[in-house]
Amino acid sequence: MGEYAPLVLVGILLLFLVSAGIEDLQRREIANWKNGGVALLAVPWWFAIGLDPWPDMAIQLALGFGTLFLFWFAFHLGMMGGGDVKMIAALALWLPVGALVWMLVLMSIFGGVLTLIMVIDHWRLKREGRPEIPYGVAIAAATLMILSEPNFYHFG
Repeated sequence: MGEYAPLVLVGILLLFLVSAGIEDLQRREIANWKNGGVALLAVPWWFAIGLDPWPDMAIQLALGFGTLFLFWFAFHLGMMGGGDVKMIAALALWLPVGALVWMLVLMSIFGGVLTLIMVIDHWRLKREGRPEIPYGVAIAAATLMILSEPNFYHFG
């Protein structure tokens, strides 16, 4: 792979994140093709940054599946949408453990603030039912912060 491949791949990831955040804000869903694109682009990313098939790539796959399984419970309890869960799992394929943990912490903080704003707005406008939270915005914002860290892709 070329020396600019990691930069190009991160650029494409950024486009997916911004697009997913906007879509979730507007429609309260994230298209499966966007989550699939993020997941599939992780494979060339692994090669571009020089991960070894064993154990590095295996660890990333385990992180992705483990994250999907963990957040499936939030979906099952009605706390998160399916697109949000798939986006988090797809991003877990990109991030080493430490960066993933920080992304999840930031996502929780941003999601909490976003939820508070949405609940207050829901109450202020006297709307019926529960407010739908565009959690994809929090996921995208947290990941963008992690990506802005120069060494986010440092594995080892």
